[in-house]
Amino acid sequence: MSGFSPAFERLGAALSAVVLQQQETLAEFLPREDWSADLTARTYTSGGVTVRVGLLGSYATRERTWLWGWANPQFGEDHPAVRPTLPIRALGERLGIPEFTTPEVDLSWYEGPAGHGGELVAMAAGGVLGGGGYIGAGYDGGSAYLHVDDPQAPPARWDPVPVPRLLTNATSLFPRDPRLTLARLLSRHRVPYRERDGVTEVALPGGGAARAVFDDRGRFARWESTLVPASLPDDRGVPAVH
Repeated sequence: MSGFSPAFERLGAALSAVVLQQQETLAEFLPREDWSADLTARTYTSGGVTVRVGLLGSYATRERTWLWGWANPQFGEDHPAVRPTLPIRALGERLGIPEFTTPEVDLSWYEGPAGHGGELVAMAAGGVLGGGGYIGAGYDGGSAYLHVDDPQAPPARWDPVPVPRLLTNATSLFPRDPRLTLARLLSRHRVPYRERDGVTEVALPGGGAARAVFDDRGRFARWESTLVPASLPDDRGVPAVH
């Protein structure tokens, strides 16, 4: 049974596929090599690429807790790297999300598919802020999570091919509302869709159509798509079922 609040679970469901797609885009842009960070200067450098970051918080492996940057006595809410992340706490206050307003969040109960519960807090927090994604920077005893707030980090682009994989992975982490997960991903890219009778019908940009089918418990079951290759002038469809 989840120890997260219903409000956090719903927000995570709404943002998870969007965040996972952005994480893949960030991984292609930012080399994961030897890295360094200067949080006062709000910089993170890896593989010769430097990006501007903010501090979300940190996860302590032994204690299995998440500590927000604004609650960390080494930083505090006036620190340059923390100030850009304060809208997360403000949203938590407005929507009643305790995970965003509790200084130190106990995640010792978490036994889900993610490496630890702090990863899910970082996902949701990064999704609220948008931007280029988030970085988990390991240290002795845990990981600090940094939000990439830099225009040089490219935004994720629409691609229908990985949608079923993104949706499957996202709903394994935040299973509360798979249809919402898909809807927010489609809305993020301004892709038209219609929901009816356990099916989300999608009008694919550039031609073609897709259907996401959900079972009677609302779980994602399959993705069916008919793509129109750009090389075919007669608009013939090529069916593909995932």
